[in-house]
Amino acid sequence: MAFIIDRTLEIDAPAAIVWEVISDLPRYREWNPFCLECSSTLRPGDPIDMKVQLLARPQRQREWMLECDEGTGFAYRMKPVPAGALSSRRSHAIEAIGPGRARYHSHFELKGWLMPLVRGLLGRKLEAGFGNMSAAVKQRAELLWSQRQTHAAA
Repeated sequence: MAFIIDRTLEIDAPAAIVWEVISDLPRYREWNPFCLECSSTLRPGDPIDMKVQLLARPQRQREWMLECDEGTGFAYRMKPVPAGALSSRRSHAIEAIGPGRARYHSHFELKGWLMPLVRGLLGRKLEAGFGNMSAAVKQRAELLWSQRQTHAAA
């Protein structure tokens, strides 16, 4: 059994713009209410360092890149806790669904025998955090696309 948080949003911006938003990690501080800082090469095996607003004070965490498909998404995981106590997988996926439109899918999965404890302590905060981040991805991508269309028309 796993604790899973899935969010899927249709975005009024091209997939390339959504990719730009989620892969431009240094700019997370400008728009992301959940992951306040983020850095990584996005290469599989490399770390992804984050500052996450989950508790009263932001927490630093390091996870590890699993995959990255430029333009369509990336995934990472925490270092598994021994004896199968806890493991996670987090992914971002983008799909073009028409001219100037994309679908963004955010996935978080937590497994292991400690999962019920973590879910009990942090489940609502994790759901709110990932939900707020997904909404912010949509807002940021649509804003960037709108600005670029305005500049192109001028």
